[in-house]
Amino acid sequence: MLKRSLYIFIWLVLPICSFGNDNAPQLFEKGNALYAKGQYKEALNTYQELLNGGYQSSTVYYNMGNASYKLDDIPSAILYFEKAHKLAPNDEDINFNIRLANSKTTDKVDEIPEFFLTRWWKSFIFSSSLNTLSILSIVFFLAASGLLILYFFAGAFSIKKYSFYAAIIGFFFGLILIFMAGRQVSYFDSHKQAIVFTNSVTVKSGPVDKSSSLFVIHDGTKVNVEDYNNDWIKIKLINGNEGWIKASDVRGI
Repeated sequence: MLKRSLYIFIWLVLPICSFGNDNAPQLFEKGNALYAKGQYKEALNTYQELLNGGYQSSTVYYNMGNASYKLDDIPSAILYFEKAHKLAPNDEDINFNIRLANSKTTDKVDEIPEFFLTRWWKSFIFSSSLNTLSILSIVFFLAASGLLILYFFAGAFSIKKYSFYAAIIGFFFGLILIFMAGRQVSYFDSHKQAIVFTNSVTVKSGPVDKSSSLFVIHDGTKVNVEDYNNDWIKIKLINGNEGWIKASDVRGI
């Protein structure tokens, strides 16, 4: 458990250091300038350079989604908005644009209502973005460490007492934030999703072409990936319908 927590903590720190590439801010500003001029394809290519350089940001994906939406490439817009959502699940602008882009798709799938405890739990672990959790956890751990140093070197008993308990509280909240981040990572690891990019896809009952046809889905539809079988994937829609399609028909979020 301690080893996994350490991995999560290191993983959280990486987004903060990800702008270490000196060229990243310039590329980001260049992409924004191209977008402002209406040069959406060029803006997308510039943002892609950022991704190719290893930089990940909800803002970059959000901007890519907006550029794709302007180009009327709805599947790509949804894909990028969903990628942004994974990094900033509580961002209202991202969630609004996901709903807006989904309104342009052919398939209108009604979601099965979630149990209220499940909704509460998800709202708790997704209440902040991973970047926010990373910054806050570092702040709490640094503050708690400073208070511990004060505890060891303070002369007055009252200062030692209050600094010790404050340090414990700081470490506790830091661990809570790491726990929330770990739950976010685990959730997305166990909930693989993808966006359909083929114009029209016939969902089969099995991972072979000769299987019976179940229903048809269209580009832009988000699916949950349940299983893999060679070149096929088993998908499930938010309404519970499931079946098999070719892996080449989708792009993973």
